[in-house]
Amino acid sequence: MTTMPTLFIPHGGGPCFFMDPDGGPADPMWLPMQAYLAGLIDSLLERPKAILLVSGHWEEADVTVHVGSGQPLFYDYGGFPEHTYRLRWDAPDAPEVAMRAKALLEGAGHAVGEERARGWDHGVFIPMMVAVPGADIPLAQLSLRKDLDPAAHIAIGRALAPLRDEGVLIVGSGMSFHNLRARGPQVTPVADEWDAALVDAVTDPDPARRAERVAAWDTLPHAHFAHPREEHLLPLMVALGAGGEGAAVADYRDHVLGWAVSGFRFG
Repeated sequence: MTTMPTLFIPHGGGPCFFMDPDGGPADPMWLPMQAYLAGLIDSLLERPKAILLVSGHWEEADVTVHVGSGQPLFYDYGGFPEHTYRLRWDAPDAPEVAMRAKALLEGAGHAVGEERARGWDHGVFIPMMVAVPGADIPLAQLSLRKDLDPAAHIAIGRALAPLRDEGVLIVGSGMSFHNLRARGPQVTPVADEWDAALVDAVTDPDPARRAERVAAWDTLPHAHFAHPREEHLLPLMVALGAGGEGAAVADYRDHVLGWAVSGFRFG
């Protein structure tokens, strides 16, 4: 069995890829991101048997595994057209993957909770509707820790790394830039400078130095402008930690809302 890479993907803004009630194309601004997401599974050497996804939209005091069904979905966005609250992504859940993740995390000394009732949030179902439109890959969701400690989330990823040899694709779903109050072309020069520094840190060829630099994300230029609160960046830490000693590449970059947005692949 092929060792899976790990991914940090942008999940867009709300239901951005599905705004047309008749199923027409997204706003052209979102089309490159949509194309990137649509090609993710085909870019792998082997189709994953399951996905373990960490979304920037779920936080708990302790890292928590979702061991129930992800249905009905959790439409945790507001102010969008009515039809976007009826979107469907009916993939099977993967409780055995969730429990395996829990065992790995507990074995590494992490306190782990379980959750059964919460539906998958839009950090899950929006990008997965694009990446896995057939909804035919089982998925388990993992929360962030509310303390948003970057080194702890890298350690969480490291504990999960054995899943990569078991056919599980580990995905961090967030945004590399996420300041909802700053939009438009005037933001782009600052966003570009932040993005260049982030990409340089994430793709550092030395894995130990890479982890140190990314854990110190808030020392990078314009860090707190890019992320007034860092919950959308923390899934990157998990993906990086799980990626181990392998290569790290930026495999997506584009501009939306005036933001530079990147995606990363590890291992």
